[in-house]
Amino acid sequence: MSIQPNKAQDVWKDAGEHVQFTLLSFKRENKELEKNKIAEFVDRSQAIIRSLRIRDASLTAESGLKVSIGFSNSAWDYLFDGKHKPKELETYQTLSSDKYTMPAIDADLFFHIRGENEAVVYEAQTQFMRFLKDIVTVVDETKGFRYFEGRAIIGFIDGTEAPTVEDAADYALIGDEDKDFINGSYAFAQKWLHNMDFWNHLQTEEQEKAVGREKFTDLELEEQDKFANAHNIASKFNQDGEEQKIIRMNVPFSNPASGQTGTYFIGYARHWTITKGMLTNMLKNSDYLLSFSDILFGQLFFIPSKDTLSQIVDGTLN
Repeated sequence: MSIQPNKAQDVWKDAGEHVQFTLLSFKRENKELEKNKIAEFVDRSQAIIRSLRIRDASLTAESGLKVSIGFSNSAWDYLFDGKHKPKELETYQTLSSDKYTMPAIDADLFFHIRGENEAVVYEAQTQFMRFLKDIVTVVDETKGFRYFEGRAIIGFIDGTEAPTVEDAADYALIGDEDKDFINGSYAFAQKWLHNMDFWNHLQTEEQEKAVGREKFTDLELEEQDKFANAHNIASKFNQDGEEQKIIRMNVPFSNPASGQTGTYFIGYARHWTITKGMLTNMLKNSDYLLSFSDILFGQLFFIPSKDTLSQIVDGTLN
């Protein structure tokens, strides 16, 4: 059985104009009720997405509503105890170095909703919660946005080295190595706050050395022109002598009047070990971005394929 992108949820690099990230936890008051509610939600969620795509006035070939729904390791164990589990699904534990920390957060469900029309994003989240509000509590809710032509909030083009759409499936989707969960994906969600006053007071040349690319043209700097802990050096992860890639998006969010501005990082990967390796390298190499940022939380979620979602609805998980 080969990878089939049409069987996957929306785990591609398409940040959208408007973005909603939501983390939820089960109340864990009535397990049987919660399992039934989740099965109903998963079933109805796909109909909601189809309906809103029809209703989306901004829909074109390149835009429209895109949604990923994920389950954490703790949620999988709670809902599907005794069933097979994705091979690399685990509970993300806080990673740290002598200088920096990447904290973990407890959460069960993850939504990544994005589109060109904010009303459609709002309506998707609202309708989802009609089926979930009685069995969950909200852990975090973050609204993101597209920054100009798709730049990170620090002003640099986002995701230059991310795989192209044509190549994305091999990096984002689980393959024959885990046949029970083929076309699923591992999503790591992490929320950062930045000291933008510090960053904006740096000269452009310093910012470029810190990121490893020219700010306007997006051209990569020569190695000798980068800081030793430039982001595109510090975060690089090699395996068997080859650089590994994931599908990643850095989504800006901000409450500008209160001075809270940051990045919601989402990485979709065929292998969680690759994303984890990148995070570990950022800490080990003291990635420059960490020097003016506070990471609020992170957690790993499994994004089931459409086939696995159907098994959840039917109660036929192996």
